[in-house]
Amino acid sequence: VVTWGRSAIGGESQRVQHLLRDVCKLESTHFAFAAILADGRVVTWGQPEDGGDSSSVQNELRNVASITGSLSASAALRFDGSVVCWGDAECGGDAGDVQRQLKHVKSLHASDKAFAAILTDGSVVTWGHEDMGGDSTDVKDQLKEVQEIFSTGFAFAALRRDATVVTWGDPFHGGDSSASGSVPLRNVRTIRGANRAFAAILLDGSVVAWGDADCGGDISKVKDQLVNVQEISASERAFTAILATGRVVS
Repeated sequence: VVTWGRSAIGGESQRVQHLLRDVCKLESTHFAFAAILADGRVVTWGQPEDGGDSSSVQNELRNVASITGSLSASAALRFDGSVVCWGDAECGGDAGDVQRQLKHVKSLHASDKAFAAILTDGSVVTWGHEDMGGDSTDVKDQLKEVQEIFSTGFAFAALRRDATVVTWGDPFHGGDSSASGSVPLRNVRTIRGANRAFAAILLDGSVVAWGDADCGGDISKVKDQLVNVQEISASERAFTAILATGRVVS
């Protein structure tokens, strides 16, 4: 592994270079890096309190399959379906009371300050900043048969097997999908998240959006053009759609 850039947030890795051998995957928070080695161990560096120091959980970081980063914390999914967290507790670095629920985890997802885990039974466990997706209490009964989870920096959207969507987190930045005009949101094929808004492609190729209007949450000016949409890409505060004709709408 070769690193460069601002030394304090991961650009300098000299302290751990002797450990960075047989690296298979790299993941990052906004301020630190984590490397998964071929034997399933993990090496971290960067801002210590923001994910760069995993010493408190190092003995647990074995047989790691993947790592997901929030703004300032990391969560490692192990091959046995358990989860290990470290970094800023306010950003999900401590799973706290839900740690015992983190078994049989299928995938991990992150907003800026929270995590969401899909379990093999289709249920969801969340932790981190309560207002940014860490508290899903209000929608817990709806979080069943979840297939995928998408995120903005402030909220989550869960796509269920029946093509309906459940959202939670900051209501102004994606956590409230009622602005899309349908509650629950139905017939959804897939979702993309910008930093403060979501856009969903429906099964008929049309699009709905919600969240901060200035960051892509309002499609009123281009709604009539969003027909037979094949794919949507998101920047931090905007969306672009590819139509079946190959034309692009943004």
